[in-house]
Amino acid sequence: MTTHTSKSVTALCLGFPGTTVDNTFGDDVNVHRVGNKMFALINIRGGEIVTLKATTEEVVALVSEHDFVTPGYYMNKKHWITINLSEAFDAIELEELLTGSYRLVLESLPKRLQHEIQADT
Repeated sequence: MTTHTSKSVTALCLGFPGTTVDNTFGDDVNVHRVGNKMFALINIRGGEIVTLKATTEEVVALVSEHDFVTPGYYMNKKHWITINLSEAFDAIELEELLTGSYRLVLESLPKRLQHEIQADT
């Protein structure tokens, strides 16, 4: 188990093809997008948290298994989770959740756009 920072999570997110970052919700939050759809929101000041898209089953399981995982803050509680990065959390599991969030959003995009993004790799 290891703790993570907003910088380390940001670096992981930027490694995904077609990822863009903006500050739609203010200077304190980096919004990571693929195909102009959010897949991660990272609080970069005043708290180490990340909000990710997840399947309904994952949301239920993760919230019940970890006290530092809560339903998505200011998001649809069925499809988003918020993770407190200051807590010890398995690095591989966090990477899998980031990848899962990215893939859920990528797969919701039109096939043409999916192919364009994947062709850029």
